[in-house]
Amino acid sequence: MPDAALDLYDPRIGDLALKVEAIAPEAERDAPRRSNCFTVIWVRQGRGTFAADLAEFPFEADCLLFAVPYQVHRLTPEAQVRGYAIQFHANFFCVETYHEEVGCNGVLFNDVYGIPLVRLDDRQSEEVGALLGAMRRELRECGLAHTEILISYLKILLVRATRLKLDQQEVAWRPQEKRPPVLEELRSLIEAHYRELHQPGDYARLLHATPKSLAKVVKTHLHKTLTELIRERVVREAKWEMLHTTKPVKQVARELGFADVFHFSRLFKRSTGCSPTFFREFETTIRGGRNLSMPLRVPSIPESGAPGDNVDDPAETP
Repeated sequence: MPDAALDLYDPRIGDLALKVEAIAPEAERDAPRRSNCFTVIWVRQGRGTFAADLAEFPFEADCLLFAVPYQVHRLTPEAQVRGYAIQFHANFFCVETYHEEVGCNGVLFNDVYGIPLVRLDDRQSEEVGALLGAMRRELRECGLAHTEILISYLKILLVRATRLKLDQQEVAWRPQEKRPPVLEELRSLIEAHYRELHQPGDYARLLHATPKSLAKVVKTHLHKTLTELIRERVVREAKWEMLHTTKPVKQVARELGFADVFHFSRLFKRSTGCSPTFFREFETTIRGGRNLSMPLRVPSIPESGAPGDNVDDPAETP
């Protein structure tokens, strides 16, 4: 996938924490996107491929597609795609904070083992359209309790989508669908060992399988390579550590199994578009320190290119 510019939401320059915009079909084919917002795409017409990082997922209307903050994603239409994209930052609605109420974290978002797609029937698509229509009107009118109303609409959308995703996952895992049990075994092993085992061969050995056969199963059912799957799990944890702890980069790298902090920083930047230090300082600044408590050097907004071009983060003492 081509490099994607990092489009950063920043309230200091007047950006909105929630946006609902129509998809521009003519601009999608060669336009990979990356932002620091959660993204929900409602495809009401068309079909094609949804790429999230290096994985590719076929889609057709009607459906919902999902991307997490700092993830490269794009639509490659095979037939003209129409619909809407919702983007919201954690400042507006944090899927971790509201997990008990909504349950979408680890289902719609931050599920490295699942497919970021929910299929919709006619009734469900009509309901999604009505919710998005109501959100767009509220964004235009800005009435009483504006934010509370928008959060309510967004919660309903995410709860409905989470229920559908769970139902669809249950069907996909039924024996008659022949989804290999080895995938669940692999998931358990990665969750247990991703901090120290980063190579596909490590997991093939634990599963008494050949790396080639295991890679084929992962690619067939999860649409990504085993290397990408392991990397996504490591980066997901790295982002959490950088946002919710004050651990130095070197310590986070070491705890995730990287003897070389520069190797860790390069991996982090390839996955997020910015260095670990920039990621922490920028997100903590625009969140007003609500994610963690730490002294900050307020980062400047880069004028061009990806932030944190120097992956060798400032020296930090563990």
